[in-house]
Amino acid sequence: MAFTVENLSFAYGAAPVVSGLSFTLEPGLFYGLLGPNGCGKTTLLDLLVRYRKPAQGQIRLCDKPLEHYSNRNLARTVALVAQNPVIHFPYRVKDLVMMGRHPYIGRFSSPTVQDLNAVNQAMDLADVTGFAQAPVTELSGGERQRVMFARALAQDTPVLLLDEATSNLDIRYSLSLLDSVRAGVAERGKTVISVFHDINLAALFCDRLLLMSRGSLYSQGSVEDVLNAETIREVYAVEALVQDEPFSGSKQVFYRRDGKA
Repeated sequence: MAFTVENLSFAYGAAPVVSGLSFTLEPGLFYGLLGPNGCGKTTLLDLLVRYRKPAQGQIRLCDKPLEHYSNRNLARTVALVAQNPVIHFPYRVKDLVMMGRHPYIGRFSSPTVQDLNAVNQAMDLADVTGFAQAPVTELSGGERQRVMFARALAQDTPVLLLDEATSNLDIRYSLSLLDSVRAGVAERGKTVISVFHDINLAALFCDRLLLMSRGSLYSQGSVEDVLNAETIREVYAVEALVQDEPFSGSKQVFYRRDGKA
């Protein structure tokens, strides 16, 4: 299994954020993590990548306890594109993308041809090659987000975590990058876990959905099983129409303007 989570809990001080989460994620699938603001989605990703330590429960990655991974081996297994990354130092774009290769490069070694090829390919996929020598601090928010996406792609891990990774991107780049990620799942058996606020975008790309509410898992399963009007009403407190949409070839959600449930 890619991830096995057992009775996972976490709190900020006395305020519980994640409570009693248990689920299993199979390798080679694209998972969408959905839920209202503050339900624990980002915290869950932070726990999966070991940025935070659970108060209770255990996480296993590829059948091995997460705490048994060295930092280098974990970085060779899981990459994360964080939500709204803040970069204060004016790294050149290409140097920042090369940081995704650091888990594979010895401390006193230089990048190999394989490292350089991985970086160039990732920059092409994210369409950032045109400003490879520019300081990342001089880029727009969307351009910086594409650079961070390229760094994670260059890391070339079997598991990729995306925390609203397309939130700063226009629809062209959102579709293009998610399509690249989708191809990695289909062609190379990668496992992707992505936080989405756009339910329709999640339905378009994901194999499975995990729907969180108030720190717990409300529903999980295929897009067909999870996306329905009753579930959206219960979790998001809005009225919605859910139906198969022939143009996109997926289920899509439609809302009334007042959003009342």
